[in-house]
Amino acid sequence: MKSFRRTLLIAAASLAVAAPASAQKSADTLRIIFTDAVPNVDMYFNSQRTGLILAHQAWDMLVHRDPSTFEIKPSLATDWKFVGDNALDLTIRQGVKFHDGSTLSPDDVVYTINMAANPDNKLATPSNYAWIDKAEKTGDWTVRINMKRPTPAALEYLAMVTPIHPKAYREKVGPEGFAAKPVGAGPYKIIKNEQAKEIVFERFDDYWAGSPKGKPAIKKLHVRFVPDLATSMTELLAQRTDWIWNINPDQAKDVNRMPHLQAVPQESMRIGYLSIDAAGRTGAGNPLTNQKVRQAIWHAINRQEMAEKLVQNGSRVPPAPCFPTQFGCDGDAAVKYPYDPAKAKALLAEAGFPNGFDIEFVTYVQPTTWSAAIQNYLQAVGIRAKISQLQVAAAIAKAQKGENPLYHGSWGSYSINDVSAIFPVMYGGGGDDYARDPELQKLVSDGGNTADSAVRKKNYSAAVKLMTDKAYWLPLFTYVNIYAFSKQLEMKTFPDELPRFYFAKWK
Repeated sequence: MKSFRRTLLIAAASLAVAAPASAQKSADTLRIIFTDAVPNVDMYFNSQRTGLILAHQAWDMLVHRDPSTFEIKPSLATDWKFVGDNALDLTIRQGVKFHDGSTLSPDDVVYTINMAANPDNKLATPSNYAWIDKAEKTGDWTVRINMKRPTPAALEYLAMVTPIHPKAYREKVGPEGFAAKPVGAGPYKIIKNEQAKEIVFERFDDYWAGSPKGKPAIKKLHVRFVPDLATSMTELLAQRTDWIWNINPDQAKDVNRMPHLQAVPQESMRIGYLSIDAAGRTGAGNPLTNQKVRQAIWHAINRQEMAEKLVQNGSRVPPAPCFPTQFGCDGDAAVKYPYDPAKAKALLAEAGFPNGFDIEFVTYVQPTTWSAAIQNYLQAVGIRAKISQLQVAAAIAKAQKGENPLYHGSWGSYSINDVSAIFPVMYGGGGDDYARDPELQKLVSDGGNTADSAVRKKNYSAAVKLMTDKAYWLPLFTYVNIYAFSKQLEMKTFPDELPRFYFAKWK
């Protein structure tokens, strides 16, 4: 594998020498590549990290979370206050323009919030908005969001996953028309959108003054989607793109040897995980419904070795099924499973599988060596996992239908620093819940239904203990994103895994 990568680097470097450095600083266009094509750039209707990243370039939220301090600052709302336990009042900023030239008003805010809160609209991640009852206009420039329950993290959700849409335009063109030709009020407007192929953004000259995002320094963003990391590396080294991310650690060393490129690592809130079909959603006779089998899997995988030798650059093994800084992520409450293949084999024998078993192993994860490592660890104890390597959207769709016995994926919690952004998704009874444990669902629900931090912690700690004791959803390692981009580009990285191209500029 390493020799293949070396060959790729040499070949691409020779292409870079042969081809002109086509342009893009002089054309004021930042060329960007992602390997996971986004089916819908409207954030409400895709759950992919790339979709979140792209949406933040073209849409603004009611509030803004500072990427360095996590402080909540004004954005489309100039101020706010909680009223009692179940309401949030906001004053909407005046003078903001949408990309179609219309003026943002409280009516747009109410329309968007109520659209997100309506389960009939089948949003990609409904748990992000399940706390909202309804929004209502309370004055010429004021809005109240009524909450179904106390939601201490409400401002985080409004800052990260609640872009505001123009009511009149979206009602005119409908959801499909809006997905094809989206309109936001962010620093960039989308001028070309070919699904799963490319998206072109252009600086919005009427963007409102004083935004914490600022006016972009670079005029255009040209985003392309390619099928795999090898292709994106070839494009970078041949100077046909200016920015890619999530390259392999060994590739980073080679990138840094190139005079025109740099590779920058940054740990993120994303967790690699292995979902295990404890509920038997994939069919009768599934051995994963046996708790001892699941515990064997937890013991079989050397997560520390994966973090240190595969992910590298400071990757950690989460002590609980959540990111360590998230509120409610109580690592002390978690049942511990040290790497112990002998113990794993013994548990399999106790469960009635002394010779192991065959199982499908679905993944979309790149690099593929990570899933291969998991496969090898399982093989060593007798679990013969057959890998089905799919594109991201296809794997997610299959997961939602309950068709993935073992499933290697990742979850970034939309960068929300609270377990309410992960526990209800993985244990709340939705498409990603392969535990379907009523006791666990109640603990997660009770933890999210109060503003009392002590009560929240108590319920979430009990949930962590239960989910680890039953060995449901295995947290593998934290992601360390490795960004690779042109040395002509000045761009800061942040721990919330959200590249902000509107902050980038040419040197």
